[in-house]
Amino acid sequence: MKRLLCVIILLVLGTGLALAANGTRQKQAKPYEFGTVVIANHSAKAGRAPAVFEHWVHRARYTCRLCHVDIGFAMKTGASDIRAADNARGYFCGTCHNGTLKVDGKLLFASCSKAPVPGEEWRCAKCHQKERDPGRVDTFFAFASKLPKERLGNGINWELAEEKGLIKLTDFLPGVSMQREKMVVQKDFALEAKVGGLPEIVFSHKKHTVWNGCEVCHPDIFAGVKKGSTKYTMLEVNEGKYCGICHKSVAFPMQDCQRCHSRPIK
Repeated sequence: MKRLLCVIILLVLGTGLALAANGTRQKQAKPYEFGTVVIANHSAKAGRAPAVFEHWVHRARYTCRLCHVDIGFAMKTGASDIRAADNARGYFCGTCHNGTLKVDGKLLFASCSKAPVPGEEWRCAKCHQKERDPGRVDTFFAFASKLPKERLGNGINWELAEEKGLIKLTDFLPGVSMQREKMVVQKDFALEAKVGGLPEIVFSHKKHTVWNGCEVCHPDIFAGVKKGSTKYTMLEVNEGKYCGICHKSVAFPMQDCQRCHSRPIK
Protein backbone atom coordinates (compact mmCIF):
# COMPACT_ATOMS: atom_id res chain seq x y z
CA MET A 1 0.00 0.00 0.00
CA LYS A 2 2.84 2.38 0.89
CA ARG A 3 4.59 1.61 -2.39
CA LEU A 4 1.40 2.38 -4.32
CA LEU A 5 1.01 5.65 -2.41
CA CYS A 6 4.58 6.65 -3.32
CA VAL A 7 3.96 5.97 -6.99
CA ILE A 8 0.77 8.05 -6.93
CA ILE A 9 2.53 10.94 -5.18
CA LEU A 10 5.41 10.84 -7.67
CA LEU A 11 2.98 10.91 -10.57
CA VAL A 12 1.09 13.83 -9.06
CA LEU A 13 4.28 15.77 -8.36
CA GLY A 14 5.66 14.98 -11.79
CA THR A 15 2.49 16.34 -13.33
CA GLY A 16 2.47 19.36 -11.07
CA LEU A 17 6.05 20.26 -11.89
CA ALA A 18 5.14 20.39 -15.57
CA LEU A 19 2.58 23.10 -14.92
CA ALA A 20 3.24 26.79 -15.28
CA ALA A 21 2.35 29.31 -12.57
CA ASN A 22 -1.05 29.94 -14.19
CA GLY A 23 -1.96 26.25 -13.94
CA THR A 24 -1.52 25.41 -17.62
CA ARG A 25 0.78 22.63 -18.72
CA GLN A 26 4.14 23.80 -19.99
CA LYS A 27 5.29 22.65 -23.39
CA GLN A 28 7.87 19.90 -23.07
CA ALA A 29 10.95 20.73 -25.09
CA LYS A 30 12.00 18.38 -27.87
CA PRO A 31 15.19 16.42 -27.05
CA TYR A 32 17.32 18.50 -29.43
CA GLU A 33 15.86 21.74 -28.04
CA PHE A 34 16.26 20.98 -24.33
CA GLY A 35 18.94 23.23 -22.85
CA THR A 36 19.03 25.54 -25.86
CA VAL A 37 19.48 29.18 -24.89
CA VAL A 38 18.49 32.17 -27.06
CA ILE A 39 20.58 35.29 -26.39
CA ALA A 40 19.18 38.52 -27.77
CA ASN A 41 20.66 41.35 -25.69
CA HIS A 42 22.18 43.29 -28.58
CA SER A 43 21.45 41.26 -31.72
CA ALA A 44 18.49 43.25 -33.04
CA LYS A 45 20.33 46.56 -32.71
CA ALA A 46 23.21 45.07 -34.68
CA GLY A 47 20.86 43.81 -37.37
CA ARG A 48 21.42 40.16 -36.48
CA ALA A 49 19.14 37.31 -35.52
CA PRO A 50 19.43 36.23 -31.84
CA ALA A 51 22.36 33.97 -30.96
CA VAL A 52 21.32 30.37 -30.31
CA PHE A 53 23.46 28.38 -27.89
CA GLU A 54 23.04 24.59 -27.80
CA HIS A 55 24.03 23.14 -24.45
CA TRP A 56 24.13 19.55 -25.69
CA VAL A 57 26.99 20.30 -28.10
CA HIS A 58 29.12 21.84 -25.37
CA ARG A 59 28.29 19.57 -22.43
CA ALA A 60 29.45 16.62 -24.52
CA ARG A 61 32.99 18.05 -24.33
CA TYR A 62 33.28 20.47 -21.41
CA THR A 63 32.36 20.60 -17.74
CA CYS A 64 29.80 23.14 -16.54
CA ARG A 65 32.47 24.49 -14.20
CA LEU A 66 34.84 25.41 -17.03
CA CYS A 67 32.26 27.63 -18.72
CA HIS A 68 30.44 29.05 -15.70
CA VAL A 69 33.43 29.59 -13.43
CA ASP A 70 36.67 29.85 -15.42
CA ILE A 71 35.22 31.56 -18.51
CA GLY A 72 32.57 33.37 -16.48
CA PHE A 73 29.20 32.80 -18.12
CA ALA A 74 26.31 33.74 -15.82
CA MET A 75 23.81 30.99 -14.96
CA LYS A 76 20.87 33.07 -16.20
CA THR A 77 20.14 33.67 -19.87
CA GLY A 78 21.27 37.12 -20.98
CA ALA A 79 22.83 38.04 -17.63
CA SER A 80 26.39 37.98 -19.03
CA ASP A 81 25.44 40.80 -21.43
CA ILE A 82 27.75 39.41 -24.12
CA ARG A 83 28.72 41.75 -26.96
CA ALA A 84 30.39 40.91 -30.25
CA ALA A 85 33.34 43.07 -29.18
CA ASP A 86 33.79 40.88 -26.06
CA ASN A 87 34.00 37.75 -28.19
CA ALA A 88 36.38 39.42 -30.62
CA ARG A 89 38.69 40.27 -27.72
CA GLY A 90 38.76 36.65 -26.56
CA TYR A 91 36.16 36.72 -23.79
CA PHE A 92 33.03 34.57 -23.32
CA CYS A 93 32.44 32.60 -26.57
CA GLY A 94 35.66 34.05 -27.98
CA THR A 95 37.66 32.23 -25.29
CA CYS A 96 37.41 29.04 -27.35
CA HIS A 97 36.00 30.28 -30.66
CA ASN A 98 39.08 32.34 -31.45
CA GLY A 99 40.17 30.72 -34.70
CA THR A 100 43.23 29.08 -33.14
CA LEU A 101 41.90 26.47 -30.68
CA LYS A 102 41.64 22.92 -31.98
CA VAL A 103 39.22 20.21 -30.81
CA ASP A 104 39.81 16.64 -31.99
CA GLY A 105 42.32 18.03 -34.46
CA LYS A 106 39.79 20.43 -36.00
CA LEU A 107 40.08 24.19 -35.77
CA LEU A 108 37.13 25.86 -34.01
CA PHE A 109 35.58 28.68 -36.00
CA ALA A 110 36.23 32.19 -34.72
CA SER A 111 33.10 33.74 -33.25
CA CYS A 112 33.04 37.49 -33.87
CA SER A 113 35.29 40.02 -35.56
CA LYS A 114 35.11 43.81 -35.59
CA ALA A 115 34.85 43.97 -39.37
CA PRO A 116 33.91 40.66 -41.04
CA VAL A 117 35.28 40.41 -44.55
CA PRO A 118 33.06 39.29 -47.45
CA GLY A 119 32.62 35.54 -47.52
CA GLU A 120 32.75 35.16 -43.73
CA GLU A 121 29.02 35.55 -43.13
CA TRP A 122 28.79 31.80 -42.57
CA ARG A 123 30.58 32.32 -39.25
CA CYS A 124 27.90 34.72 -38.07
CA ALA A 125 25.17 32.30 -39.17
CA LYS A 126 26.68 29.52 -37.00
CA CYS A 127 25.25 31.27 -33.93
CA HIS A 128 22.86 33.94 -35.20
CA GLN A 129 20.20 31.64 -36.61
CA LYS A 130 17.10 33.07 -38.31
CA GLU A 131 15.54 29.59 -38.35
CA ARG A 132 16.51 26.12 -37.17
CA ASP A 133 18.83 24.22 -39.45
CA PRO A 134 17.29 20.75 -40.09
CA GLY A 135 20.82 19.41 -40.41
CA ARG A 136 21.48 20.29 -36.75
CA VAL A 137 18.54 18.12 -35.70
CA ASP A 138 19.94 15.19 -37.66
CA THR A 139 23.36 15.81 -36.11
CA PHE A 140 21.83 15.69 -32.64
CA PHE A 141 20.05 12.38 -33.17
CA ALA A 142 23.15 10.83 -34.76
CA PHE A 143 25.13 11.90 -31.68
CA ALA A 144 22.47 10.80 -29.16
CA SER A 145 22.08 7.37 -30.76
CA LYS A 146 25.53 6.38 -29.47
CA LEU A 147 24.82 7.30 -25.83
CA PRO A 148 22.76 5.78 -22.97
CA LYS A 149 19.09 6.72 -23.13
CA GLU A 150 17.11 8.80 -20.65
CA ARG A 151 13.36 9.41 -20.71
CA LEU A 152 13.35 13.21 -20.31
CA GLY A 153 15.50 16.22 -21.13
CA ASN A 154 17.79 15.53 -24.08
CA GLY A 155 16.88 11.87 -23.90
CA ILE A 156 20.53 11.23 -22.97
CA ASN A 157 21.80 9.89 -19.66
CA TRP A 158 24.77 12.27 -19.47
CA GLU A 159 25.90 10.95 -16.10
CA LEU A 160 26.16 7.37 -17.39
CA ALA A 161 27.77 8.51 -20.63
CA GLU A 162 30.54 10.19 -18.62
CA GLU A 163 30.94 7.23 -16.27
CA LYS A 164 31.38 4.84 -19.21
CA GLY A 165 33.89 7.11 -20.92
CA LEU A 166 31.61 7.66 -23.92
CA ILE A 167 32.16 11.39 -23.58
CA LYS A 168 35.40 13.02 -22.39
CA LEU A 169 35.02 16.24 -20.42
CA THR A 170 37.61 19.01 -20.57
CA ASP A 171 37.90 20.90 -17.28
CA PHE A 172 41.03 22.97 -17.93
CA LEU A 173 41.99 25.58 -20.50
CA PRO A 174 45.59 26.89 -20.49
CA GLY A 175 45.70 30.60 -19.81
CA VAL A 176 42.12 30.56 -18.52
CA SER A 177 41.88 27.94 -15.77
CA MET A 178 44.06 27.74 -12.69
CA GLN A 179 45.63 24.57 -11.37
CA ARG A 180 43.60 23.28 -8.43
CA GLU A 181 44.44 20.62 -5.91
CA LYS A 182 42.06 17.70 -5.95
CA MET A 183 39.70 17.67 -2.99
CA VAL A 184 38.28 14.68 -1.18
CA VAL A 185 34.82 14.06 -2.59
CA GLN A 186 32.13 14.14 0.07
CA LYS A 187 29.92 11.10 0.57
CA ASP A 188 26.34 10.93 -0.69
CA PHE A 189 23.72 11.97 1.83
CA ALA A 190 19.96 11.68 2.15
CA LEU A 191 17.43 14.44 2.70
CA GLU A 192 14.05 13.72 4.19
CA ALA A 193 11.15 14.45 1.86
CA LYS A 194 8.73 17.08 3.14
CA VAL A 195 5.76 15.10 1.79
CA GLY A 196 4.86 12.06 3.90
CA GLY A 197 5.24 8.72 2.13
CA LEU A 198 7.64 10.07 -0.51
CA PRO A 199 11.08 8.40 -0.90
CA GLU A 200 14.02 10.31 0.55
CA ILE A 201 16.20 12.48 -1.67
CA VAL A 202 19.71 11.16 -2.24
CA PHE A 203 22.22 13.87 -3.18
CA SER A 204 25.49 12.74 -4.72
CA HIS A 205 28.45 15.08 -4.33
CA LYS A 206 30.51 12.73 -6.48
CA LYS A 207 28.20 13.04 -9.49
CA HIS A 208 27.92 16.82 -9.19
CA THR A 209 31.64 17.33 -8.59
CA VAL A 210 32.51 15.76 -11.95
CA TRP A 211 30.52 18.40 -13.82
CA ASN A 212 30.44 21.37 -11.45
CA GLY A 213 33.41 21.12 -9.15
CA CYS A 214 32.46 22.90 -5.94
CA GLU A 215 32.46 26.43 -7.32
CA VAL A 216 29.31 26.32 -9.44
CA CYS A 217 27.13 25.54 -6.42
CA HIS A 218 29.04 27.15 -3.52
CA PRO A 219 28.59 29.86 -2.42
CA ASP A 220 26.41 31.49 -5.09
CA ILE A 221 23.62 28.88 -5.14
CA PHE A 222 24.09 27.20 -1.75
CA ALA A 223 25.73 29.60 0.68
CA GLY A 224 26.35 26.99 3.37
CA VAL A 225 28.51 23.90 2.95
CA LYS A 226 27.03 22.04 5.91
CA LYS A 227 24.09 19.71 5.34
CA GLY A 228 20.85 21.45 6.24
CA SER A 229 22.37 24.94 6.56
CA THR A 230 20.50 26.22 3.49
CA LYS A 231 16.73 26.02 3.84
CA TYR A 232 14.62 25.79 0.68
CA THR A 233 11.34 24.35 -0.49
CA MET A 234 10.21 22.38 -3.52
CA LEU A 235 8.23 25.44 -4.58
CA GLU A 236 11.42 27.50 -4.71
CA VAL A 237 13.19 24.77 -6.66
CA ASN A 238 10.30 24.69 -9.13
CA GLU A 239 10.65 28.47 -9.51
CA GLY A 240 14.19 27.98 -10.75
CA LYS A 241 16.08 28.54 -7.50
CA TYR A 242 18.64 26.26 -5.81
CA CYS A 243 18.56 22.87 -7.59
CA GLY A 244 16.09 24.35 -10.07
CA ILE A 245 18.76 26.65 -11.54
CA CYS A 246 20.07 23.66 -13.50
CA HIS A 247 17.30 21.08 -13.17
CA LYS A 248 14.73 23.11 -15.05
CA SER A 249 16.66 23.93 -18.17
CA VAL A 250 19.87 21.93 -18.68
CA ALA A 251 20.33 19.01 -16.27
CA PHE A 252 17.62 16.32 -16.17
CA PRO A 253 14.30 18.10 -15.47
CA MET A 254 12.45 17.87 -12.19
CA GLN A 255 9.56 15.94 -13.73
CA ASP A 256 11.90 12.96 -13.38
CA CYS A 257 11.13 12.77 -9.65
CA GLN A 258 12.67 9.33 -9.12
CA ARG A 259 16.13 10.55 -10.09
CA CYS A 260 16.28 12.44 -6.78
CA HIS A 261 13.63 10.73 -4.63
CA SER A 262 15.43 7.41 -4.87
CA ARG A 263 15.80 6.05 -1.32
CA PRO A 264 12.84 3.80 -0.43
CA ILE A 265 10.94 4.48 2.78
CA LYS A 266 12.04 2.23 5.60
